[in-house]
Amino acid sequence: MVKAKVWILRKHFDGFPKESDFQMQEETLPEVKDGEVMLEAIFLSLDPYMRAVSKALMKEGDVQLGAQVAKVIQSKNRAYPVGCYVLAPCGWRTHTVTNGKAIFGQNMARVLPDWPKDIPLSMAIGALGMPGLTALYGLEEVLQVKPGEIVLVSAAAGAVGTMVGQICKIKGCKVVGSAGSEEKMAYLKELGFDHVFNYRTVSSLDEALKEASPEGYDCYFENVGGPFFTAALNQMRIGGRIAVCGAISLYNATTPQMCPYPHMTLLSRKIRIEGFQVDQWPDKDEASTRRLVKWMKEGKIKAKEKITEGFENMPAAFIRMLKGTDLGKAVVKV
Repeated sequence: MVKAKVWILRKHFDGFPKESDFQMQEETLPEVKDGEVMLEAIFLSLDPYMRAVSKALMKEGDVQLGAQVAKVIQSKNRAYPVGCYVLAPCGWRTHTVTNGKAIFGQNMARVLPDWPKDIPLSMAIGALGMPGLTALYGLEEVLQVKPGEIVLVSAAAGAVGTMVGQICKIKGCKVVGSAGSEEKMAYLKELGFDHVFNYRTVSSLDEALKEASPEGYDCYFENVGGPFFTAALNQMRIGGRIAVCGAISLYNATTPQMCPYPHMTLLSRKIRIEGFQVDQWPDKDEASTRRLVKWMKEGKIKAKEKITEGFENMPAAFIRMLKGTDLGKAVVKV
C-alpha cells in the first residue's frame, strides 16, 4: 500500500495565516480502480487565491487546496498512461488516487506531451500555466487590449503581473506597473515595462499614476484592491476597461473594507469593470499554453521562480509568498 503525506487546514485563517493553522498527516491510499490513476506530486503551486477562497471552499480538516504537476505512477485509465505528467488540482498531497474529475471543482489535464526539454516542468504551474493563462485571458478576453493602448497593472512583480506586462509589450501596448521594492522595480524594467513605481514609497498614489501616464489609462489589470483601486479608477480614460483578477490587499482583512462610491466616475467615463477567473475559457487552454511556450522559446517572455525544497516546508513557503518579499513564482519541489 502506498502512503501519502498531506497537509490539512487545521484551523481557518484569522487574519494573516500562521504555520499552526496547518497540520501534516499521513494516510494510506486505496487501490487504483478502473478509470483511476495514482499520482506522485513533483511540483506544488503556491498562489494568493488559496488565501482568498479558503473559507468559501474548505472546512477545517480538509486537505489544503492547490494545484500540482504530478507524474502518473499507476494507471487504469488509458487517457493517462504511466509516466505521463499532469496538472492536477489535488491539493497539498504527495500522492493521490483519482479519476481526474472535479477535484475542487476542476478537472485534471495532461501537461503538453511535447513539453520542451529545455523548459522546467515547474513552469506548467507558473508562467506557462495558470498565472500565464490568467494574464492572457484577462488581456484578450476581458480587456480586449489593442496596440497603442496604455495598460496599468498592480502587483506587477507577481506571477500574473509580470506576464501581463510582457504580453502587453508583445501586443504593442504601453504598460505601467507598481511594485513594493527596488529589486522588483528593477526586474520589471528588465522585462520591458515602460514605467514602474514603488507604491510603498510614493507620497501620493494619485500623483504617481499621473506622472507615469499623464494621459490616463485605457485598461487596468487589477490585482490589489483597496486605495490603489480608487486611485486607478480616477485615472481611467473615457471608455476604459478594468479586469478584476485579484484583491490581495483585502485577503487578510478581518473587517470589511470600504471605498468611496465611484458611480459618477463610472458613468461619466463609461468605464466597464469585469471580474474573471482563469477557468472560464477551458476550450482555449491548450492552444493558449502553446502560444505562451512559443513566446518563451522565442525569448519574448521570461519568468523567475522561487522554488522551496521539501513538502514539509509548504506552510512556511505559503506564508512567505503571501508576504510578497520573494521575487518569482512560488513553487515547492517535493
